[in-house]
Amino acid sequence: MGNQRPRVLVLGGHFAGQPQIVESLRAHCEIDQFTSMDEAMTALRRQEYQAVFADVGDFLPLERGLVGQQSTLVLDTIGEGVCVVDADGRCTWSNKRMSAFNPLVLQKVKQVCCQALTLFTKHTGALTEHTLLRSKKYTFSAEDDRYFEMITSPVIDAGGQVRQVVAVVWDATSGRRLQQKIDAIDAAGRELTRLESEAVAKLVPGDRLKLLQDKIIRCSKDLMHFDHFAIRLLDKRSNKLEMVIAEGMPEEAKEIDLYAEPEGNGISGYVAATGRSYICHDVEKDPRYVLGMQHCKSSLTVPLFLHDGVIGVFNIESDTVGAFDEDDRQFAEIFGRYVALALNILELLVVERYTTTGQLTDNVVQEIAQPLNDIVTEAQSLMEEYIGDDMMRQRLNTILANIETIRGAITDVAAGPKTILGSKSVQAGDADPLLNRKRILIADDEVNIRKTIAEILGKFGCECTVCKDGYEAIYQLEQKKFDLVVSDIKMPHRNGYEIFAAARREADHLPVILMTGFGYDPHHSIVRASQEGLSSVLFKPFKVDQLLTEVRKALGGEKEKSPVPAKA
Repeated sequence: MGNQRPRVLVLGGHFAGQPQIVESLRAHCEIDQFTSMDEAMTALRRQEYQAVFADVGDFLPLERGLVGQQSTLVLDTIGEGVCVVDADGRCTWSNKRMSAFNPLVLQKVKQVCCQALTLFTKHTGALTEHTLLRSKKYTFSAEDDRYFEMITSPVIDAGGQVRQVVAVVWDATSGRRLQQKIDAIDAAGRELTRLESEAVAKLVPGDRLKLLQDKIIRCSKDLMHFDHFAIRLLDKRSNKLEMVIAEGMPEEAKEIDLYAEPEGNGISGYVAATGRSYICHDVEKDPRYVLGMQHCKSSLTVPLFLHDGVIGVFNIESDTVGAFDEDDRQFAEIFGRYVALALNILELLVVERYTTTGQLTDNVVQEIAQPLNDIVTEAQSLMEEYIGDDMMRQRLNTILANIETIRGAITDVAAGPKTILGSKSVQAGDADPLLNRKRILIADDEVNIRKTIAEILGKFGCECTVCKDGYEAIYQLEQKKFDLVVSDIKMPHRNGYEIFAAARREADHLPVILMTGFGYDPHHSIVRASQEGLSSVLFKPFKVDQLLTEVRKALGGEKEKSPVPAKA
């Protein structure tokens, strides 16, 4: 202790009558002398002493008093309420936290303690040394939808009887509400992923995407209370985060190009690259934040995880500084997993449709190949028998020609999205007045598709410009005037929506037809463009008649209707 003199407490009694003992101690120590037990105990609680001198008769009460004081101090310090309730329902002791509870809560605690005491008393005879102290947990509500939890433990007297119950009580409202919200998110997630097979089967992919988008927006607003948010999906080919759903966001925010990179691509790029959620408490002080909603003050961005891989980001914004906390982050992450799962289920449904169609086509080809060959063999045999019967031979030739037509159609269907059904049967004829000299831009990364469409429309007098990717299509739109744009949705460099948006920048009413296979539209081009005046959608493989019908309608040949995707 160095030069510091030890501090000693002296409690009256025997020492009070012998001052020489006290003076001898004072020569070496700092002395605090008291004549009453209460004064000594108060001093011991406030001051640290190296020794205590007291009569033997005073020491035991002093020790017991200190232990009791320390126990009370501990029980008054802890955050839970603690009380002792007897068999008559009286609270014989409680700590400060218990006393601070609302009287309604205290009354409920005593009622539950009486129930617990009755339960303990019934089984007193069967209790053993190890089971006597087994506690019971209860939950109750009180005080305007507040929730409390409590643990009751029996107090056994010397005769082995339960006479009192000790209860520990705490406010569990925040935990209960947290669980309720998680349960609600779970219910909303199940609703997102519940895509009724019968209803979905009747919808084309664009309508399916719209159905899912409506569900996501509704759940985000009604459950999460998010009014300004955006969902971007990761295009793995380009590493770009494509905007697929935007609610309450300005147009300029939707047009910003962001990539899954930790630096230079805003918060969304950072979250997509790292897989870590990000709370921006104040956008004015965060260098990662880029343009979002008007008057935005704070934001929350979480990754969309599927099978531990990031497929996109969910960004929520607020006009209040510090609007989001860790609970919001947790809720958004859980909800985001359901969003990712719902998008994946939708993709699987569409891919299944495409795959099933291909398998069905292959099966049909295999099943009818032999019967068609048998028909041809039989027809050729009959022709030899009917030599000289020109009418019959003409009918047999017609049958053989029809067989070749059937084979050609099956071959076209088997080729899937890389062909146009019936293209070989289109003959050049008189120019169509509606199509003649119309300037049409055709963009598709499949060379067969773009050339075939150009050849078909060219036979009706159209002047076609073909492009192999999005960059080339947008360049042509900026250089020339067109009457119609026919573009694939999934191409290198630019997607279908970007082609649509570029066309509308050049001319407000320039009609656009989008094409896609049965595969998933990762950019939601159909949904976004349909909301802004898309003429129609063609799902590959489509027929020549469908192509011509949609082209004529887009050019004003039919009364304009709401865009309804054409079915193959």
